[in-house]
Amino acid sequence: MASSSAGIVTGLVTAALVTVGVLAHQASVGAPADLDRSRATVSPAPGAVKAPRDRRHPDALPARSGTGERVVYSVDDDRVWLVGPANKVRRTYEVTPSTVDPAPGTYRVTSRSNRVTGSDGVPVEHVVRFTSAEGVAVGFSAAVDGSTAKPDPDRRTGGIRESRADGDAMWTFATIGRQVVVVP
Repeated sequence: MASSSAGIVTGLVTAALVTVGVLAHQASVGAPADLDRSRATVSPAPGAVKAPRDRRHPDALPARSGTGERVVYSVDDDRVWLVGPANKVRRTYEVTPSTVDPAPGTYRVTSRSNRVTGSDGVPVEHVVRFTSAEGVAVGFSAAVDGSTAKPDPDRRTGGIRESRADGDAMWTFATIGRQVVVVP
């Protein structure tokens, strides 16, 4: 009897491994080819040179910030734009920057977490990561308590903080593979 049980278990394990292999293959075939890219583009990126700003409309989308549906983040202005089809801004808002800034360039959303504890110890939600800099993961997040306090300048953090409402909008818009353009 023991040998037939072992045979059944072996069969079940084999079937499970085959299923996992097939699912992994299907997932890899359906994923964008450049999904694992988490660095800035090698060619000059849109906005790598200081993009001219409309001083009368500081919330206007920066010139030379790319094309297509994308997230645009201005390091100098501490502002984000969620850009839909036809270069139409769906939403723009101010953010609280992290202590580590990403380099100007074009990135892709590489990972997301619904709720985690930030590198500063603050519980955060709707984390959308797109690169790393100085060994720190960089992405957008909203503190669960709604705070957007400036980070401790003595700690290296990569969390670009948003309000909870803005974090909800980012979470809905910036799915895996979504383009993120960082401008100075």
